[in-house]
Amino acid sequence: MSTTAVKTITKPNIGVFTNPEHKLWIEETTPNLNALKEKKGEGLPEGWVTVAIKSTGICGSDIHFWHAGAIGPMVVTNNHILGHESAGTIIATHPSVTHLQLGDRVAIEPGLICNNCEPCLTGRYNGCENMKFLSTPPVDGLLRRYVNHPAIWCHKIGNMSYENGALLEPLSVALAGMERSGVALGDSVLICGAGPIGLITLLCCQAAGACPITITDVDEGRLQVASKLCPRVKTYKVNTSLKPPESAEEIVKTANGIRPAIALECTGVESSVSNAIYSVKFGGKVFVIGVGKPEMSLPFMRLSTQEIDLQFQYRYCNTWPRAIRLVEDGVIDMKQLVTHRFDLEDAIKAFETAGDIKSGAIKVQIQSEVDT
Repeated sequence: MSTTAVKTITKPNIGVFTNPEHKLWIEETTPNLNALKEKKGEGLPEGWVTVAIKSTGICGSDIHFWHAGAIGPMVVTNNHILGHESAGTIIATHPSVTHLQLGDRVAIEPGLICNNCEPCLTGRYNGCENMKFLSTPPVDGLLRRYVNHPAIWCHKIGNMSYENGALLEPLSVALAGMERSGVALGDSVLICGAGPIGLITLLCCQAAGACPITITDVDEGRLQVASKLCPRVKTYKVNTSLKPPESAEEIVKTANGIRPAIALECTGVESSVSNAIYSVKFGGKVFVIGVGKPEMSLPFMRLSTQEIDLQFQYRYCNTWPRAIRLVEDGVIDMKQLVTHRFDLEDAIKAFETAGDIKSGAIKVQIQSEVDT
């Protein structure tokens, strides 16, 4: 099989880095330009391809690794490349790869698994005991111009835009939450947080026929976006001066007195998780999608006396094919979520925008030669 690049590669491979000192910069990285031009796939491991990255979304975890240097036990200890929401074009393949052709548009699933541990062998590979998840230290991420990656984790997206292809990763997070929480037609649902994951979860709940749907946030602008995405959603701006039981009563009033059967918590903030716990009905479920601090205090007796199930999520598995179908068929339309776009060379400005709540950014994407 030919491994000649689709077009002559002339631009150097650059990446977006952070480090333990919380600096953010751009510099040349691997695979380097000479290797890409000269080997044209011959130096790739068996089953691997080279992808020219065209669009990458900035995730809240990227901002956190930059600002805080860690998320729980995952700590930035050296120079580290960010980014894990990416789509691009195949520009080189190892001869063993037969299902991908040069020029194919792909979305990249960023987790590399061992295929040997129990979670892998039972199909829940997001729990792989030897996971190498791109952008989670010490594994470098996808915010580069070119990346080598296993072909099996490069999902063909046909004529889908690179922008939508990059959004398949946060959509996968939402789909995993929908599946494990069990949201069904007619369920009353509360979504805590109107950031990118909360808004995509809203789109999924709308498509699933949840009713009523209530979404909360501290920012009025994000709630307005939610209303545009789903006109029938009920919105509640969180009053941070209220205690969780009081906030919960206001949330229930917003839903015309209907307590949610399921709360999808998308912030990971302790007070928001408590708001969800006090909001759901007897026998309800609080499903936490968001990532929070290592330890938090929660209303145990409320959970106990109301028989509330508290459940958590870690990433996703087996979601990409479903996500692609949902976008291709127009069931989920995420175009309005991308509010800011920057060239790869302007990635520093992109991160500053994504990290500034006053910018009004929902999803910031970094793009490279998107006309290829």
